[in-house]
Amino acid sequence: MLVLPALASAADEPQWKRGIENQRQADLGNGNFLNPVLSGDHPDPSVLRDGEDYYLTLSSFEAYPGLPIWHSRDLINWQPIGHGIKTNVGSIWAPDLVEHEGRYYIYFPARRGGTEGSTRSNFVVWADDIRGPWSEPIDIGLSGHIDPGHAVGEDGKRYLFLSGGDYVRLADDGLSTVGEIKHVYDGWKYPESWDVEGYAQEGPKITRHNGWYYMITAVGGTAGPPTGHMVIVARSRSIHGPWQNAPNNPVVRTESRDEYWWSRGHATLVEDVAGQWWMIYHGYEHDFWTLGRQALLEPIEWTDDGWFVAKGGDLSRPIRKPAGTASGAHGMPLSDDFSGGKLGPQWAFFKPATDEYARLGFGDGAMTMRGKGTSPRDSSPLGFIAGDLAYQFEVEMEIEPGAQGGALLFYNDKLYAGVGSNGENFIMHRYGTERPATLAASAKGGRLWLRVTNDRHVLTIHSSPDGVAWTKYPVQMEVSGYHHNVAGGFLALKPSLYAAGDGAVRFRHFRYRALD
Repeated sequence: MLVLPALASAADEPQWKRGIENQRQADLGNGNFLNPVLSGDHPDPSVLRDGEDYYLTLSSFEAYPGLPIWHSRDLINWQPIGHGIKTNVGSIWAPDLVEHEGRYYIYFPARRGGTEGSTRSNFVVWADDIRGPWSEPIDIGLSGHIDPGHAVGEDGKRYLFLSGGDYVRLADDGLSTVGEIKHVYDGWKYPESWDVEGYAQEGPKITRHNGWYYMITAVGGTAGPPTGHMVIVARSRSIHGPWQNAPNNPVVRTESRDEYWWSRGHATLVEDVAGQWWMIYHGYEHDFWTLGRQALLEPIEWTDDGWFVAKGGDLSRPIRKPAGTASGAHGMPLSDDFSGGKLGPQWAFFKPATDEYARLGFGDGAMTMRGKGTSPRDSSPLGFIAGDLAYQFEVEMEIEPGAQGGALLFYNDKLYAGVGSNGENFIMHRYGTERPATLAASAKGGRLWLRVTNDRHVLTIHSSPDGVAWTKYPVQMEVSGYHHNVAGGFLALKPSLYAAGDGAVRFRHFRYRALD
């Protein structure tokens, strides 16, 4: 059996093994793993098996560089190997990472003006080496659809399946569409009595197995009530249909808010090197919408009639690991001494302009960031994904005259919390507003350290003139409401740094550590 005995209560908190910087890791070191396999904001995971290697990318929304690419040899221990895109084309949703005839492709939708923006399209980037370089994004249109899923039909032609049960043929090179969009699948309708966000038929992923095409689709809305999101399945002998719904739909669904993982859905199937099949999908951690949707792995079992069932049971309990051997330690350091001469792989700008990267300079053990805007809302902060329930980070800042720098928890340009300084005085960022409303520029600037602690939604800030003696900032904040169900956007609350005003801020000695 793959599944170990369940806890008496799914609300009992799991006990993870700790890895780099005390961060949570799934591999328990005893042949078992404990979800999530990628903690923190890793939504809409698309996984590709290529021989004995697995590669994964995910929705990166307003963060650039975007489309982070991860590598694994066992589906549990993942290491970052690059990004698929640097050029800002909008908010990137649900990608599909595929290999076709030796070339790698990522198909994805993007929307201008945030998740509710009216200008949207679908794009593709490609590379001959999964580690890059990747092409510039190519606009393939399909403005009325999201979540493209690549497939090769029995005719050898390439297709994209789209939201709403539609599909369209691709040109042989995969870089444009051919012909008209066609409707092929009406989905599966859940009972009206269920608590869901909305129907939202999206995220189709196509898998070929034993002469059948299987379409794995998400419905029910990706947030809203904890019981809303789900995975449904249909199959067909032909890529062109007709598509028959699985008798056991939905194959995955959070049935009660008492479960540890909420809003589970948006799955990709993958077979491991020993022939065991798995689903990788996302879900929110109980009471931690702020962390975003995290990547979950669950075994499946094919039935005699050619369907499959989920076999993970209570995902707050350990599960036997897939076959394969880890290729390295899981994850990456989030701390940064800025000695690498370039932006570290953990960092990404929020809504960067075309010249955003030119704001940065490296040398003398510092990252220098030229000021932009007047506050976090218009300064494109640099942030990273945090995957722990409690953590702390600190940074040294040298602030030039006229500049303002700070450390904060940033959701989007309307909702953030933290503290900034002009080198002499402080400004508080709370609820996405500033207190005082503005901070006058300092003619002297200054040097200081900031420490930010997020202990299960309680935000505490300390400052120091020397990095040794620390003073607690007189205001603490509670940030459990800084998430999508309040502010939209499908994002996560990220540790972030910003530089605003005239002049620059030099950041040194950034340190992160997860707290037990």
